[in-house]
Amino acid sequence: MIMHYIVQAIFLFTGIIALWASVFNNDWLFTADNARWVVKRFGRNGARWAYGAVGVVFVSAAIYFYYQISRL
Repeated sequence: MIMHYIVQAIFLFTGIIALWASVFNNDWLFTADNARWVVKRFGRNGARWAYGAVGVVFVSAAIYFYYQISRL
């Protein structure tokens, strides 16, 4: 059961980082090699929207998993 909480924490942490970086337009995320293709394809503002959407999905998934596991 503890492994489920670890996975939830990873989802939550990743989602918060993605949301934080997209809202505050952090250079460290959008100039990273892994994110460069997203910026090149969608532009800087499009990449911010994409990472914001990913952040919302990850945070939502963490909350959903939390409530589903609490029912077990």
